[in-house]
Amino acid sequence: MSDNADQNARAPLAGSADPDKVATSPAPHSPGAAPMREMKADLVVIGAGSAGLSAAAGAAQFGLSVVLYEKGEMGGDCLNSGCVPSKALLSAAKAAAHVREAGKFGIETTPPRIDWEKVKLHVRTSIATIAPVDSQERFEGLGCTVIREHAKFASPDTVISPTTRVKARRIIIATGSRAFIPPIEGLANTPYLTNETIFDLPDFPEHLVILGGGPIGMEMAQAFVRLGAKVTVIEMGKALGRSDRAHAEIAIEALRAEGVTLLEGYKATKVEQDGKTIRVHTEPKDGEAWMVEGSHLLVAVGRQTVFDGMDLDKGDVDHDRKGIIVGDNLRSASNRRVWALGDAAGREQFTHIAGWHASVFARRAFFKQRTKADSLPVPAVTYTSPEVAQLGLTEAEAREKHGDDITTPSFQFEESDRAIAEADTEGEVKLIVCKGKLLGASIVGKEAGDLLQLVSVAMSNGLGVKELTNFISPYPTRAEGVKRAANAHYADVVFGKSAKRLVGLLQRIP
Repeated sequence: MSDNADQNARAPLAGSADPDKVATSPAPHSPGAAPMREMKADLVVIGAGSAGLSAAAGAAQFGLSVVLYEKGEMGGDCLNSGCVPSKALLSAAKAAAHVREAGKFGIETTPPRIDWEKVKLHVRTSIATIAPVDSQERFEGLGCTVIREHAKFASPDTVISPTTRVKARRIIIATGSRAFIPPIEGLANTPYLTNETIFDLPDFPEHLVILGGGPIGMEMAQAFVRLGAKVTVIEMGKALGRSDRAHAEIAIEALRAEGVTLLEGYKATKVEQDGKTIRVHTEPKDGEAWMVEGSHLLVAVGRQTVFDGMDLDKGDVDHDRKGIIVGDNLRSASNRRVWALGDAAGREQFTHIAGWHASVFARRAFFKQRTKADSLPVPAVTYTSPEVAQLGLTEAEAREKHGDDITTPSFQFEESDRAIAEADTEGEVKLIVCKGKLLGASIVGKEAGDLLQLVSVAMSNGLGVKELTNFISPYPTRAEGVKRAANAHYADVVFGKSAKRLVGLLQRIP
């Protein structure tokens, strides 16, 4: 799940495509059925999530004829059941936490009273406010033909739905992903939640059990514990396993301090329901087995791409369990007419990656540039408090690859005047550097995802750690931490013996 739809999809309305480019003519497709619409298009897009909408908007504004298929909600997972509702829920939970923590500023308050219906209203309002940007009406205004039906391949260049057959010059598969449901004994016969259902719970959970300690699981754990639920997270490996280990542990300890029970190294082996109670039996790697009882169960162990009923074989589109088999150009290895964007491309599953994929498609398909999908470092943020933000290689990955050539200059937020003033000094900025080259960064702390963008700009444009020292950072800000971490890389050089000798010599010059 990712965050915020791509800017291309949210561009201002522009001129629509030439209607003459989309030719329609009725043709019978079965006895007694309504005539099937026959069309030709420059581009067919299957899936109106972040990737599909961005690609469709761009193509339409270039004056191309675009047919956009979406069988579900416009905006896809991110808008309706992913990034937007999860961040809205986290914001409500953060507001409750701020009330509880007001005492450290000398402000006396009473414990917050949580109105679950109003919290859900905030979530729905957030979705509804953003929805017009992703709406069918907007994209029809851009010139797209929007068909709200399931699409599948009829041949390598033709896509069909119950009412329409479209022959296309190019076809984009941007069908996204959904929650992976593991083959745990009893799970299929037990009520469980996913990201698609948790935001509309009729009753607030008394005890939420979460399978999976990744970003989704940990974000929801903190949100619900702050709103008043008891929360237990069961994770087979290490929670936030893809993040810098030291920084992940800081976030994990913060969640534990707030009341989240985290079982790391435990595998769920059986799930059963007894009345209103759900029991999860676990098997540990070491130690004793646990049986966890809760009122609700959230499954958040990963995502799987969605290709249901698309007849990819008829489209000559090779794929595996991760997604469509594509090269670094995002073009199908077996059918060069077909492109896969976003989660369907089998790479990182973030909304910002979906938007980048749409940009790569436009650059390659329309402008014949050689942009590669994997050419930029990929940021990843877990929006807990504190946030955990990662870019490029982790320290462990970099040391495995480059050994002792790696240095990790850092800056602790306990030394940040802004953080001190906000009474929130937890965390640090850490840069991963090899001989002056930035290989990655990890930031844990308040607004870490925003701070990471300074490093992302530098790395994406081939800048080194030196360039992160050469700008004026406004005071007092948390972003100073990035510059001060970069300065720390040169501390021995700037203030070492050689520098002292040089300064001494220069002082002799009148």
